[in-house]
Amino acid sequence: QVQLVESGGGLVQPGGSLRLSCVASGIIFSGYPMGWYRQAPGKQRELVAGITSGGSRNYADSVKGRFTISRDNTKKTLYLQMNSLKAEDTAVYHCNLPTIGYTYWGQGTQVTVSA
Repeated sequence: QVQLVESGGGLVQPGGSLRLSCVASGIIFSGYPMGWYRQAPGKQRELVAGITSGGSRNYADSVKGRFTISRDNTKKTLYLQMNSLKAEDTAVYHCNLPTIGYTYWGQGTQVTVSA
C-alpha cells in the first residue's frame, strides 16, 4: 500500500523559511516523478513544483527563485525548501506521486504565513 506523509508545515512570519518533507512508503520511490501542490481556501489546487525521477525540476512562476524542490531516493523523501515566504503562500501543501493509472496524494500539511 502506497503512503505519502507530509510534515514541516507551520506558522511563519513573512520573509521566513520552512522546509517541507514527504516520506513515501510502499513504492519504488526512485522510479517516479513527484510534485508539491498547494490549495488555499476557496481556490483550486495548483502545482507548486515538480521533479522527475532524473532530477529535472520545474516551478510555478509565483515561487521561482524562492522555493527549491529536491528528493533523496535513499530516504524515499521529497523536500520543498521555501524561502522568502509571503502571505499568499498560505495554503495546505500536498505531495503527489503520479503512476500509470493512479495518482497518490499525501494528507497535506498546513503552511500559514502571517505577521
